[in-house]
Amino acid sequence: MNGDYDAIILGTGLKECILSGLLALNGRKILHLDRREYYGGDSASVNLAKLYELAGKSEGFTQIGRVREWNIDLIPKFILANGILVKLLMYTGVTNYMNFKLVEGSYVYKSGQLYKVPSNEAEALSSSLMGFFQKRRFRTFLEFVSAFDFANPKTWGEVLPDSTTMAEVYENFGLDQNTIDFTGHALALYLDDDYLNKPCAETIKRINLYRDSIAKYGKSPYIYPVYGLGELPQGFSRLAALHGGVFMVNKPVDEVIMEAGEAVGISSGGEIAKAKCIVGDPSYFPDSVSKIGQVIRCICVLSHGIAGTDESLSCQIIFPQNQLKRKSDIYICLVSDTHKVAAKGKYLAMISTTVESLNPEEELKPALDLLGEIDEKFVFITDLYEPNDDGINSKIFISKSYDPTTHFETTCTDIISLYERITGEKFDLNSVKREVTDEE
Repeated sequence: MNGDYDAIILGTGLKECILSGLLALNGRKILHLDRREYYGGDSASVNLAKLYELAGKSEGFTQIGRVREWNIDLIPKFILANGILVKLLMYTGVTNYMNFKLVEGSYVYKSGQLYKVPSNEAEALSSSLMGFFQKRRFRTFLEFVSAFDFANPKTWGEVLPDSTTMAEVYENFGLDQNTIDFTGHALALYLDDDYLNKPCAETIKRINLYRDSIAKYGKSPYIYPVYGLGELPQGFSRLAALHGGVFMVNKPVDEVIMEAGEAVGISSGGEIAKAKCIVGDPSYFPDSVSKIGQVIRCICVLSHGIAGTDESLSCQIIFPQNQLKRKSDIYICLVSDTHKVAAKGKYLAMISTTVESLNPEEELKPALDLLGEIDEKFVFITDLYEPNDDGINSKIFISKSYDPTTHFETTCTDIISLYERITGEKFDLNSVKREVTDEE
């Protein structure tokens, strides 16, 4: 461990491992430590026995299938097929170490029922999600968004991307509240309705990202790794190791060494390592982060699929906030043995949302009721943290906690921001090396 490094990274969560890979790939000397004995940190994939242990239910452990058949995500998310994470996978070549499967579909909850999120114009026109006149208006709206070119004001009409609010755009096209809910939460993938009163540019980009992700493979905007999300931090760790990165697990950090207000190294078990900066997740820097809320995640083992999803072996379900009279959405990610993450014939339904009350588990009732009979349930309530500053002066760069969204866009935005602050260089997402393909 002793030596001088460009960066010392603490924790092997996905954000930290992607940073290791990016920094090492671009010539930085990296030392990467984790106090835990396994890779992935809070974003690891674990077997069923470990999940019982983490949930404090070891005494009730019942093995279903073989241990190696289970790879259960602690922070469930899907990957947008044309999103930032795919571009990072392509840029780094980590696709060499992984295989992906297409997620079968996306559904939205409305008035007690599930409706498939249309994946093409034909599905949109035949869907009962919207009435006849709304379908026509929605199609006109999508045509406008698809043709919107930020470099060509002639495509803007009366919309000014940096000043016209999204609420005003919806009003201009005559979209009703149901269509607005569907668009903002199932296509633009917002957690809540705060976006409505902000400039429309970001929402237009998000809707087009969703469209482009569907266009990638034709049926769904999402892909998911075979063997679960734990493959991601391991893949990026392998990349960093191939470029000289040094990794040590089960290695606690005793102290971050500061000189003149700047981090210059760490001590661990009597050893000292020096570095130009220290990077890590919030758990390593409790005095330098602020709690901004909580997330509840509920992992359910099922022996059946979810009713109303056309017997899907994998899907996303979104409960828009207004449908449940909440401030934020509820999400379900469903995966199964087809992804090598569960025993034969079993499904994993993973629910997540922002905590809004003193009884978080009760907030999940609409989602839990939708699942039907549940074989086993594991509930985790996690504090959300973000750093108190950008780290440029202290040379301590801290990642944000993982939010409850079912995609990686906010996760990757944080990673790129960290990379640019650490290096002082702009990261070019378009410098890709290869394609990502799904297994089928």
